[in-house]
Amino acid sequence: MKSFSKVMRNRYKEEKKSAIIIYFVLRILVIICGLLSIVNGNYKHTFICILALVLFTLPTIAQKTLKFELPNTFEAIVYFFIFAAEILGDVNRFYVTVPHFDTILHTMNGFLCAAFGFALLDIIDRRSRKIDVTPLFIAIVAFSFSMTIGVLWEFFEYGGDQIFVADMQKDTIVSSFSTSKLDDSKRVYVTDIVETQIKTKSGETYVIKDGYLDIGINDTMKDLLVNMVGAIVFCIFGVIYLKNERENAFANKFIPKKID
Repeated sequence: MKSFSKVMRNRYKEEKKSAIIIYFVLRILVIICGLLSIVNGNYKHTFICILALVLFTLPTIAQKTLKFELPNTFEAIVYFFIFAAEILGDVNRFYVTVPHFDTILHTMNGFLCAAFGFALLDIIDRRSRKIDVTPLFIAIVAFSFSMTIGVLWEFFEYGGDQIFVADMQKDTIVSSFSTSKLDDSKRVYVTDIVETQIKTKSGETYVIKDGYLDIGINDTMKDLLVNMVGAIVFCIFGVIYLKNERENAFANKFIPKKID
């Protein structure tokens, strides 16, 4: 029994070591990227790199403040997520150049936030004598927590676009739509749009081929839908985890644990 415990402790140390290595490697890459952005005079990218370095500290701060222990897999994925979202997505323009990159990140966000929300209620359930909730209820709360984070992020993207004239909510070309604005007496379905034009007061003209320019609604709804998919996937594993007396190899890699 002692030898088994020793093996498990050694395995934990090795996994923790790997998470620490990932943290420092990604941090060094961000610092290099930040220095290059200063040399090139791109201070917007410099700010993004500084933001990424700040975000890298959040898992450690959360663990110390809330007295949580993040599973090594969960912690490593959080670091990769921050690096991918800020450095690959914004600085290296993966959001534009890599198909479905944004979709993958929003799916991961739904999954990870559901895991965190799941852990919060599970810990309360285990420690409180007055609260006794079912696995389904915990899953519903975790799902709601994940979706709330997703909605708040979309509010942030919308605010960034409106206040700072950014393009966080990516535009798409739409070739058909239905509306009652064109005819008050009925709904009009417009399809097979081949071209639209935008004319400004200053006389500039922009031609959009194969449709019209959607300014964010499709991106927002897609992001929320894939966030929902990620949250549902984790909640399924979470329910299995609880029904198996909190013994599920996959779920254990993503559910933060309270430090006694």
